Parts: sequence; C-alpha cells; structure tokens
Amino acid sequence: GTIGTAYAAKAPADGQTLLIVPSAFAVNPNIHRNLPYDSVRDLAPVSQLAASPLILSVHPSFPARSVKELVAFLKARPGQIDFGSSGNGSPPHFATELFMLLTGTRMAHIPYKGAGPAAVDLVGGQIPIYFMNALSAVPLVRAGRLRALGVTSPKRFDALPELPTIAEAGVPGYDMTNWYGMLAPSSTPRDVVAKLNGEVSRILKLPELSSRLAQDGMTVVASTPAQFGEFLTRETAKFARVIETAGIKGSL
Repeated sequence: GTIGTAYAAKAPADGQTLLIVPSAFAVNPNIHRNLPYDSVRDLAPVSQLAASPLILSVHPSFPARSVKELVAFLKARPGQIDFGSSGNGSPPHFATELFMLLTGTRMAHIPYKGAGPAAVDLVGGQIPIYFMNALSAVPLVRAGRLRALGVTSPKRFDALPELPTIAEAGVPGYDMTNWYGMLAPSSTPRDVVAKLNGEVSRILKLPELSSRLAQDGMTVVASTPAQFGEFLTRETAKFARVIETAGIKGSL
C-alpha cells in the first residue's frame, strides 16, 4: 500500500482523491523507516469505515478450553508452543504478539503464505493456535472442527454471542481488529472533509450496505474525523509497543 498511500498524500487537496487503508496503515510508520509520506502530516482522517474481529482459535485436541487456561498452559511451557499466522506483519501475527505481550507468554511463530493455508493446518492439527478471521472461524467452530476461546474486539461478535472477548476472559486492555478507514490529503478544506464524512456515514448506514458488510464479518463504524484521528493515534502507539517488544523489523 506504500505506493498508493504516497500518491494520495501528494494529490491535490480538492476532495477528489481519497485513500482507503487497512489496519496495516498504523503499523507501517513503526516498521518502515523511509516511507515516502508522513501518515500524520500528509493525510487527514475522514472516517473509520468498518472493522472485523479475529477469533482466538485452537484445535479441538488442544488442552486449554478458556483464555485463562491457555495463559496458564503457555506460561508453563515458554516458547514451546507454536502459533500460526497468515504471514509476517499480518493481523493474526500482531494479534498474537499483542496477546503474548499482555499475558507475559511466549510462543514460536509459524508464518504461512496466506490465511487459507494457516486455517487448513489448524483444522488438521499441524498448528495448535491461530487467530482466525471471524467469518471464516464461525462455521468451523459450529461444526466442532475448532474451539474458539475468545474474540479480539472490545465487543462480542454477533455471530458467536456466547463467546467472550479476550479482554473480559482475562486479558484486560486487549483490543485488536482488522479495520478499514478513509483519509484525504492533509490540506483538504475542513468543510470538504466534513461533507465527505457525512456522505460516507450515510452510505455505510444504508441497510443494504451494512447487511452486506455483515456477511463478510464486518461491523460498520462510521466515526467522525476527530474520532478516527484519535483512534489512529492509539493504534499507532499500540503497534509501536508490540513491534518493539517482539523485535519485528521492516524492509524499507
């Protein structure tokens, strides 16, 4: 996303060029030192659009049946248990790193080339733990092919309302979602940003769109520019802490 983000950051500030970013937008400034844009100086928040949680999933044969049991199990075996992800720097990777940071546990990272291969190996028992996309996890959990221990978002997931959040299950402050947001060039007039925000919020709340997003496991957020700006500040600081603790390094 670096090329597209840099293009949008340097575009005319007339409201005609907009940028959609995923949660990695808050990761990049912490992991890449020579980005061709400044995420705070060059871009103005318009709205956080939608967010999707991950499900802390384990193979049914895994001994832990709750988040607290998992933490105790991992603390008794530091560095001995593997976890899978859909790749280095992916949302499942950072979700697990944050979990280990907040619980004082250690696991060995097995990065896969995508979410599909990681999910296949979790179901097959080749890896015991994987923070899986919520929508993908639901049918597997309901079929008994996976055991869900918690949801990464600060609120419970509608499709699995009985599943506690990781925070309420014993890890206070845990919050990780795969989110999307809209930004514009930083010098875009405030009245233009406000108009864009109003229209985006209106469209996101249309029943046909919100229900379509729900089919993909997404929840509409539709925040104000100020709320999205504050959220980006918190997310960037959170990822900075995770990256420093885990020793994750970038390539730029």
